[in-house]
Amino acid sequence: MARRIYRDPSVFGYGTDWMFRLTFLIMAFGLVSCGKPSSVSSPTSERPMRIVSLDFCADQYVLKLADRDQILALSPDAERDFSFMRADAAGIPTVRALAEDVLILKPDLIVRSYGGGPNAGALFERAGIPVLQVGWASSIHGEDVGSIPSVIADIADGLGQSERGDQVIQDFNHRLSRIRSEASGKATLYMTPTGVTTGGETMAHKMMHAAGLTNFMDKPGWHSLPLERLAYERPELVAAAFYNAKTNHENVWSPSRHPIARRELTQTPRVDLDGAWLACGGWFILEAVEALAEGAGADG
Repeated sequence: MARRIYRDPSVFGYGTDWMFRLTFLIMAFGLVSCGKPSSVSSPTSERPMRIVSLDFCADQYVLKLADRDQILALSPDAERDFSFMRADAAGIPTVRALAEDVLILKPDLIVRSYGGGPNAGALFERAGIPVLQVGWASSIHGEDVGSIPSVIADIADGLGQSERGDQVIQDFNHRLSRIRSEASGKATLYMTPTGVTTGGETMAHKMMHAAGLTNFMDKPGWHSLPLERLAYERPELVAAAFYNAKTNHENVWSPSRHPIARRELTQTPRVDLDGAWLACGGWFILEAVEALAEGAGADG
């Protein structure tokens, strides 16, 4: 049976009559709520059974935590190579993050990270549809707001799947604790096909730290590869991320094409990290942490 794809030629937010069409749809399909709309990020009181996910980051959490019969539609990127849960997305209809496309489906919950743009949450809630916002994951462990376990718990509660969320968190913490506590401390250079690396205060940096490694890049934030430094000082390990991606190809001017960068990729011990492990903040970053810890151990 052919896979269903919900599509509509309209474009969200463009054209002089888009608000008229949106208002008409809200009235025609009875989506106006007589009560007070739920606030963004607030869970629904009952288990939602018509969930629509607006972007592939939200797809991961919906596919992991919700029952399949709860899911009405996912984003068009749910089965792309950079989607960790792509195999589970097979056969589930998709919908673009456009107001008219989504409203006509009459969802009882919308889950989003960035899908639909910055005003999408408020717009859909004005239409009477609760919106569950996937929080920004800024740390790997802990219970503070912004940690991966806290994001899992929030989304699981909103999907009416608290027990499943608790199990995912338990498994996550167990796997994290199994990574050897004796840090190898190997200086590790994070490399991407676009010639970008990262220093402190980023999730990639925290990933290396969780694997017991030291970040070769000592400047916080994202930077071009330090080619001058690499000419006289070399890392002990390379974390090569997104090199399997089909859409993130290096260009002619990328620092990653420089002979010094190519030397590190070919001569320094290297761990290849699947882009799907890192494209969104989630429990699946442990795949990268475990690969790095194992790679560092195998080398030393």
